[in-house]
Amino acid sequence: MNAISHHAALVYVMVVVSASDGNMSESELRTIGDIVRTLPVFRGFDHHRLLSVSRECAEILQEEDGLDAVLGLVRDALPETLRETAYWLALEVALTDAKVRLEEVRIVELLRRNLSIDRLVAAALERAAEARYRAG
Repeated sequence: MNAISHHAALVYVMVVVSASDGNMSESELRTIGDIVRTLPVFRGFDHHRLLSVSRECAEILQEEDGLDAVLGLVRDALPETLRETAYWLALEVALTDAKVRLEEVRIVELLRRNLSIDRLVAAALERAAEARYRAG
């Protein structure tokens, strides 16, 4: 399997979470697009490539052991300094819809373990993400 860029790895993380329940909602797709266009971590990434990178990820996911392959590509492509960012992006996509599905929770946990995110760090990121989406 070919290596991917750290930008592609971050997109893969968001796609995996969005696709985990079998439905990539309009709000999740909008969130992914907004993140890619606005976050500093995506400087230098041609946001016009978002669709093609997302399709690449979806194609890999369709293969036998596709999820394991995607997780391996993500782990190999992300430096330590971007692993917490990737976890936060996963949370952002999962929390975009009004209800977080069990499949999304499982994928986020797989990502946490795959990226070796410390449980306390993960808890802090989760709390911050939940606070962001909390309605009065």
